[in-house]
Amino acid sequence: MSSIFFDAKLSDEDRRENLYKGQIFVYSACPSAIAMVEFVREMIKEAFAPLDPQTAQYSLPVEEYVAILAKLKPAFIHHPKSKQFLQEILSELGCDLNKTYFDVPRMRTSTSDNYLTSGIAYAFHPHRDTWYSAPTCQLNWWFPIYDVEPDNVMAFHPRYWSQPVKNGSSGYDYYEWNKENRKNAAQHIKKDTRQQPHAEEPMKIEPQVRIVPQPGGVMVFSGAQMHSTVPNTSGKTRFSIDFRTVHFDDVVAKRGAPNVDSACTGTTMRDYLRGDDFARIPENIVALYDIKTPSADDVLIFQPTVLNR
Repeated sequence: MSSIFFDAKLSDEDRRENLYKGQIFVYSACPSAIAMVEFVREMIKEAFAPLDPQTAQYSLPVEEYVAILAKLKPAFIHHPKSKQFLQEILSELGCDLNKTYFDVPRMRTSTSDNYLTSGIAYAFHPHRDTWYSAPTCQLNWWFPIYDVEPDNVMAFHPRYWSQPVKNGSSGYDYYEWNKENRKNAAQHIKKDTRQQPHAEEPMKIEPQVRIVPQPGGVMVFSGAQMHSTVPNTSGKTRFSIDFRTVHFDDVVAKRGAPNVDSACTGTTMRDYLRGDDFARIPENIVALYDIKTPSADDVLIFQPTVLNR
């Protein structure tokens, strides 16, 4: 990574080309992202009432806090307006909705002072999303819901853009994760025992880059970027939204960032929905990314209530 672009006027094609080279893009809060922030704040406020959501952790037993998140997060993900907001954000930031596919938006929480760092509020160690079966053409979009500061955002570790790290991705299968682990996130309160890829050698997390956008200020980066959750010492819970996209032309051409160290199986490619009509990527295209033939027991697409293919 060598550059951070602020409010760049590049086309989506040029932006993707730069993102695949390790650059990061940051945009000032746009009207559609601001509208989404306001909408989500109301959901969060209602869920934690009468407490201040950013400091509610100091007034609730951790089990009660988890129970609130276990209802709030799925309600946000599956609310009809959530996808509509993504359509508007992507369109406003120059994406072609006929060729841009997105996955459902997720609300993330990072509590302060190690109150809750596992399961439904997992604090991510240094990792690439490509360790978790994401394609190299995946782009990550992230923005905070409330004000953030350097002590409660995420960190990028630029030395590892082209430097491989010994890691456990070879033991990660996305379909097995869908089948056994995603539905159990809220059960991991004190410690997260789910098997996830980690670095298996010492890492130098410095130098690191921490970007502090305003609420609704969108940050875009490659899924191949090495990044981590900053240990939150701010005294406030950080709430944020993220989602991921792929561009159909890049999917077909297998164009994307370099794969320097990922060896997982399965693919997240079936999770993406076309921006204009929510259609999924055709199965014959998805097959380009499946290095193994799925079995009858594999859960190819996670469903929150009913697991199916």
